[in-house]
Amino acid sequence: MIIDDNLLTKLENLSYLKIDSTKREEMEEELTKILNFVENLNELNTEEFPSKFVMRDNYSNLRDDIPNSNREINQSIVKHSPKSEDNFFIVPKIIE
Repeated sequence: MIIDDNLLTKLENLSYLKIDSTKREEMEEELTKILNFVENLNELNTEEFPSKFVMRDNYSNLRDDIPNSNREINQSIVKHSPKSEDNFFIVPKIIE
């Protein structure tokens, strides 16, 4: 994948970052190199490994994810937000 000026501009807008015009070409090249490196990982054959493969023997055991809800805590958090509606935060749209 090649990062061109149009894509870099779109990434700038999505990330709310501004890349200096003197650094744009360098940034495009670096991002292209990074993406090409990551694409190399797709060539690895991982079929023989289990889906939960871990490199270390002593990894952290994860707890069960059990949902719970406390309306008082939810209301307290939302009460301090700048904008909210129906117990949800209202944030600016960032995806085009």
